[in-house]
Amino acid sequence: MELDFKAIGKRIKIARIKQNLTQETVADKIGVTPQHVSNIETGNSSVSLTTLVAISNLLKVSADELLCDTILIAKPVFEREANELFSDCSEYEVRILVDVLKATKDSIRTVKLFETKIN
Repeated sequence: MELDFKAIGKRIKIARIKQNLTQETVADKIGVTPQHVSNIETGNSSVSLTTLVAISNLLKVSADELLCDTILIAKPVFEREANELFSDCSEYEVRILVDVLKATKDSIRTVKLFETKIN
């Protein structure tokens, strides 16, 4: 299994922005160069476990949140993201999003069932 460094980097960038921190500040606090932080965020560089833990602690996010696009057991992270997504929606927006999610779920399950039958 390969790690999706672009997805990890994107999540690090989002968490950094939510904390109102610059790449330079993150780099200074964890002892790497700002260029390395930039390369991590763009997925152009892999991130070591030591650096990932340092970033996670600094940004006050779990490593699970940063790795959830790569690990198999990540449902709680995605459920929390869904709740955050709905938190600022009007009732109308929630209804539309739920309808879209239901249709998407039905489509995924139908295609999966069809693929199972032909394989």
